[in-house]
Amino acid sequence: MLPAPRVTQGIAWATIAAFVLLFVSGSGAREAYAYMAGLVPARISGTITVPGGFPIILTPITATLLHGSIAHLGFNMVMFYYLGRMVEGVLGSGRLLILYVAGAYAAAFAEYIVSPESTVPVIGASGAVSAVLGAYAIYFGNRTAPSGRFLSSETRTVLWLAAAWIGLQLLIGLVLNGPQGGIAIWAHIGGFIAGLVLAKPLATLRA
Repeated sequence: MLPAPRVTQGIAWATIAAFVLLFVSGSGAREAYAYMAGLVPARISGTITVPGGFPIILTPITATLLHGSIAHLGFNMVMFYYLGRMVEGVLGSGRLLILYVAGAYAAAFAEYIVSPESTVPVIGASGAVSAVLGAYAIYFGNRTAPSGRFLSSETRTVLWLAAAWIGLQLLIGLVLNGPQGGIAIWAHIGGFIAGLVLAKPLATLRA
C-alpha cells in the first residue's frame, strides 16, 4: 500500500484553490494574472514589461497555478494525482517536489528557446506534470508494455505515454480553443525530457 501522497495532494489542492480564487474574481482578473504570473517569453527577453508582474524567475512556478478552464485544470490534476502518488511512492515527498519544480522550469526553458519573443502567456501545470509522467515511464515502463524486436519495454512505454499525453492535450486544446489549439507543445516536451533525465538520479538520492 502506498503511503499518503502528501506533496501530490498539497500541489493539487493549491492549484485547485488558485483556480477557484481567480474564477470567482472574474475574467478580468484571470486575464491580468495570466500576464502577471504566467510565463511570458518576451518578458524574459526584455521585449516587454508587465506592470505588477511577479518576478520573472518565479513565473515558471506561478504559471503552474493558473489554468484557462475547468477542463484544463481537471485533466491536469486527475493525471497528476494518479501519476504523482505513484512517483511519490518511489521518490518520497521531497524528491517529488524537486521533480515537479524542475519540470516546470524545464518546460519554461523549452518554450522560451522556441519562442523567445512571444507575448502570449503560457499557463498551466502541464509541463510540470509532464516531468512526473516522464519519471513514471522510467519507474513503471517495463511493467506496462511487452518488449519488441527493436525496442525495450521501457522505451516503448516512454514513447507511447509521451505521444498519448501530448495527443490528449492537443485534443483538449482543439475542443476548447479551436484550430489554434492553444497548447504549448514545447513546454510539454521540455517537462517530459526533464522527467526522463532526472528520474534515476533522484531515485538514488538519500530520502
